[in-house]
Amino acid sequence: MKKIAKKMKKLAIKGPSLTVKWALASSFFIFVVFTIFAVFTYKTTSNLMIGRERNNLAKTMDQLVDRLSVSESELTYLSAIHQLTEVNTYMPNNSASQNNPENQTSPDNQTDPENQNSQDSQSSQSSSNADSNLPEYNSFVSDLSQPELSVYVYNRSGKLIFNSQGEALELAATQKKEPTIVTRQDKTGFITVVPIYSQKAKNLVGYGQAFYDLSPFFEIQERLLTTLIILEVISLLLSSVLGFFLSSYFLKPVKVLRDTMDTIRRDPQSMVKAPVLNTHDELADLSEIFNEMMERMRRYIEQQEQFVQDVSHELRTPVAIIEGHLKLLDRWGKDDPEVLEESLSASLQEISRMKMLVQEMLDLSRAEQVDIQYYDKTSEAKEVVHQIYHNFELLYPDFKFTLDDELDQEETVAIYRNHFEQMMIIILDNAVKYSTKRKEVHISMDKGTRYLELAIQDFGEGIPKDEVEKIFNRFYRVDKARSRNQGGNGLGLAIAKQLIDNYKGKIHAESVLGYGTVFRIFLPIVPKKEIDS
Repeated sequence: MKKIAKKMKKLAIKGPSLTVKWALASSFFIFVVFTIFAVFTYKTTSNLMIGRERNNLAKTMDQLVDRLSVSESELTYLSAIHQLTEVNTYMPNNSASQNNPENQTSPDNQTDPENQNSQDSQSSQSSSNADSNLPEYNSFVSDLSQPELSVYVYNRSGKLIFNSQGEALELAATQKKEPTIVTRQDKTGFITVVPIYSQKAKNLVGYGQAFYDLSPFFEIQERLLTTLIILEVISLLLSSVLGFFLSSYFLKPVKVLRDTMDTIRRDPQSMVKAPVLNTHDELADLSEIFNEMMERMRRYIEQQEQFVQDVSHELRTPVAIIEGHLKLLDRWGKDDPEVLEESLSASLQEISRMKMLVQEMLDLSRAEQVDIQYYDKTSEAKEVVHQIYHNFELLYPDFKFTLDDELDQEETVAIYRNHFEQMMIIILDNAVKYSTKRKEVHISMDKGTRYLELAIQDFGEGIPKDEVEKIFNRFYRVDKARSRNQGGNGLGLAIAKQLIDNYKGKIHAESVLGYGTVFRIFLPIVPKKEIDS
């Protein structure tokens, strides 16, 4: 029960999963973007529609003024009707006498024959011009007949003399009033006032006023807003669902990696690996890097275990020898000078071997981890090989050392200089140590396509064919008794191979029993462009 409660508590503290966070983040982002788009669309559409209606109203008022401004006297009902409905009144070149309603026939006035003939002639001319102005006339009449538009005409004193919709409306102002949104009788719309001046006399003849009902526009605006809100809600829901499924799909490898890590956390000895992904993206790289990291960690753990086993195994013999001599001295050998001297000498010899063994084990342990500390180190091949060659000539004057250098110029190899020297010293020491009558060592150096090729040949006792591949194993000795007498612990070649392997190089041996051995070493060359950069 305690474990269950602890697990439930842990789950309660744990926040939402990465999938949920991703889905929420993507939904919020889409919501913000769509909201900005919706507000922009709503405002832009509303402004365009309002602007269009304002321009249409202004155009209608301009036509109204142009028609009524031909009158030279104060506007009356008859003159206003006549100017607004007569086609020829809107022609720009008509004279005032033709357009003045006071000169027209009325039911109360008699007309003489000469005037009658003149009017008949003018009527005939206006009839011919009416055909060309008919579209303009129809356009203006259709504008006045809009149900949303109410046009009012007032005389100079502000008295209403004409309205297009039959509803009375007081004059809002005696100065020009630009289209302004107002509310009247539960209707909201544009109202505008324009003073009307005679084109010829330049005197005030009346006022024009218009009210344009915007109720249809507001209905469209409300529908647009509702539509945008519904679309935004739908897009939010769809983006949340889609974001959840997409995040689940793309984060599936991360969940697999998490489960793999959890398995390793619960069982450190588990050999489980993250699955190989074929997505060719960062997640695939993450999976590959994780597997390489786990492989390296397992290798280090195995190396530590191997180190402990090797040390315990190799130290058992010298410790037993020292213990035996100490017991011998404790029993009766301390009173015998010969036994005392022999025991002390043997114990000191074993202690020296133990010190050498521990040092070689430490060297091997460091060699197994050079890819962490020295992965970017390089060295000059010709300089190092020539230095080691001259050092061994001085150390072993009774040996004949030969160096065949086939390099035309200096080459840089991807290995730390100290490790390069250590590796060569180990192999040359073995060549000297296991030489017999022919005390010669040949060293050759050449350049391949990608590797520097080194060969170190001795003419010693050689290695049996079935044991050549084993000489790089830890503590392996071809002739165990002779190797121990020569001070070898069987770790030198293991250290050299480990160093070369960690620097992505290669080493192998060729040997003929009784004729000698050749060690061939291949070290990666650093390209010139990498050195320059």
